[in-house]
Amino acid sequence: MTVFYATTITGIGPEAKDLIGGGVLILFAEGAPPELAEISVLHQVKSGPTRAAPSVGAELRIGALTTRLTAIGETAWRKVADLGHVVINFNGSTETGRPGELYVAPVDREALASAVAVGAEISISG
Repeated sequence: MTVFYATTITGIGPEAKDLIGGGVLILFAEGAPPELAEISVLHQVKSGPTRAAPSVGAELRIGALTTRLTAIGETAWRKVADLGHVVINFNGSTETGRPGELYVAPVDREALASAVAVGAEISISG
């Protein structure tokens, strides 16, 4: 199994929880500008990203919570590599509404909110 990306949550912006409750997770690497940090889950990369992007069907894991990628925006993986930034939509869309975003199968929102915690690992593998 290839691990495309692994990172550890280091902080959660005060407005990020509302977005997570709505099924949207915004990741931004540590050092994000303050106005972006407020809405983001900050993280520190452990490994990756790989040169090749994951495919639809790859597993996204946040702590013990798992789901699968359903669509990958054409610029999303480059943003992960360049900025440590990506928006993850938990709506199950199979089409990319925005080129810089990842789409995954829906999960229980309360379970998602619980999984997104400082120290939790986020990984994409397949």
